[in-house]
Amino acid sequence: MSMVKDIDPRGVQHCETTALGVLLRHEGIDLSEPMLFGLGSGLSFIYWDSKAMGFPFLGGRIKPFELTRNVAAALGLDLLVGETTSPRKAWQNVAVHIDAGRPVGLQLDSYHLDYFTTKVHFGGHIVAMYGYDEQDAYLVDTAPQGGAVTTDLAALARARAERGPMTARHRSFTITAPGGPVSPQDRIIPAIKICADAFLNPPIANLGHRGIEKTAKQVPKWLERSDDPQQDLPRAAALMERAGTGGALFRNLYRDFLAECADLIDNGPLRTGHSLYAEAAALWREVAELIATAGESGDAKTLTRAGAVLHELARVEREAMQALSRVQWPG
Repeated sequence: MSMVKDIDPRGVQHCETTALGVLLRHEGIDLSEPMLFGLGSGLSFIYWDSKAMGFPFLGGRIKPFELTRNVAAALGLDLLVGETTSPRKAWQNVAVHIDAGRPVGLQLDSYHLDYFTTKVHFGGHIVAMYGYDEQDAYLVDTAPQGGAVTTDLAALARARAERGPMTARHRSFTITAPGGPVSPQDRIIPAIKICADAFLNPPIANLGHRGIEKTAKQVPKWLERSDDPQQDLPRAAALMERAGTGGALFRNLYRDFLAECADLIDNGPLRTGHSLYAEAAALWREVAELIATAGESGDAKTLTRAGAVLHELARVEREAMQALSRVQWPG
């Protein structure tokens, strides 16, 4: 058996911030989940649909692992990433760090994990690993998945080797703080502005505020778009509210990040941005409820209402990000 000592196996709502929290606390850096999400400029929006997809996908955050890269860069941390096509080398990349007393982050497909309650393929899932024995790996996953959990080593190998959308090649990573614990305070404003700029200036029409506007036009057609609306629409609503988003398609997390920032920085545009994201979080919850109801009832008028709320959301979030792009230190 090999086990990293002094692990704080706190699971939170979102997988990547859960794993990041474990690795950072081991380095003496203890930040809230909203702060990690915000420092990683994690908020985004994507409306994704294609002929090959059974049903459209709504995403509320940046690509898997980009959050980790952004947090490491913002805090001046050393991020060591291993990728390989060899399962044997992939295991060595993990074991060498755990044997040396350091937890490791893994990107894998959650479908294969023993403890996972919902069996769907998702190749962008991220966990922290802190130990292993002859049979099991010891992991930290989100609070809804159980926090400190174990999975069979063969299942872990399958999860890491899976190919397909959002997967990585046996990706593993460690984080070290070369200068010791760091304060995030002077990195908050740059992280907010990076997020706002990407949201306000999307390169294509299905991203950022333009993507929300596109969704407003597409959602009223979802009963016709689906082969099985009673299943597809409630599932889409559940992905927005649960599925590691922290609620309201990650808007709750960003609202809470801005609230933490407002306690540290006295700035009018920041308070405006926080107020608007509180409004946006409530509106996203309403959209999810309307979509779920439409799936259960088959009533197209409910989706028309959801479209109207999404149109309002595009405006609210655009105004919020315009305010946040003007945030600065007082004085």
